[in-house]
Amino acid sequence: MTLDFAEALKVIFLGIVEGVTEWLPISSTGHMLLVDEFIHLNMSASFKEMFFVFIQLGAILAVVALFWDKMFPFQFRDKNQPIINEEIFSLWFKVAAACIPGAAVTILFDSYIEAHLHTPAVISAALIFYGAAFILIENWNQNRTASVNSLSGITYRTALLIGLFQVLSIIPGTSRSGATIIGALLIGVSRTAAAEFTFFLAVPVMFGLSFIKLVKFGLAFTSAELLTLALGMAVAYAVSILVIKFLMAYIQKHNFKVFGWYRILLGIIVLFYFTFL
Repeated sequence: MTLDFAEALKVIFLGIVEGVTEWLPISSTGHMLLVDEFIHLNMSASFKEMFFVFIQLGAILAVVALFWDKMFPFQFRDKNQPIINEEIFSLWFKVAAACIPGAAVTILFDSYIEAHLHTPAVISAALIFYGAAFILIENWNQNRTASVNSLSGITYRTALLIGLFQVLSIIPGTSRSGATIIGALLIGVSRTAAAEFTFFLAVPVMFGLSFIKLVKFGLAFTSAELLTLALGMAVAYAVSILVIKFLMAYIQKHNFKVFGWYRILLGIIVLFYFTFL
């Protein structure tokens, strides 16, 4: 493949779409399906599959950069005596517990789902269903008070329950962040804590997926392929920084209903386009 100006613009656009849709609970898969209909990259199918995973990795690095103080358990106040933050260590063990259900289901059913469920009908149905779920849950939450208001308040039981909801995201169009946030809201976690835990949960998941794709593809990259990966990741990283900051500020004063309505609208557009056009 070659990376000329036109191809670079396509990569930049895809990086922007990824950076926005990875963190807002609106399904990156649904958006990528539509984008892929109109923007055709000059790359092999195997490299394209890996490219989409690696731009997600760029988005994940934005989380690491923004939440480094909450994620890194070692503090070096003295060069010879690093201080270990046991609370952060505990949080990562809870994240690991939350990853177990999703990892098991992915290992068992990922190939089947990729072969049979990556269809416009399934994606549009998931977009609409979980969009409605966001609206209904937020209406239900209006008269409820969250029982967990911070990451430190998340127990292993709560983490495992959120992880069970993350299993739903294996269905295309569901949204990884959407599934975990819906689950967290249902069991009494505040919007802010739900969003932050979703960010943490995405880190090992996406690093693991990127490693698997890299092993499958190998390390034999051309210079154009390396440039494509670097550009896509950089754009996704930069956009993700802005989107995560926006989301954390937005949910301080607003609920997730607007994302629910957006998902329903997008689901209808996907269904109409692939059925009638």
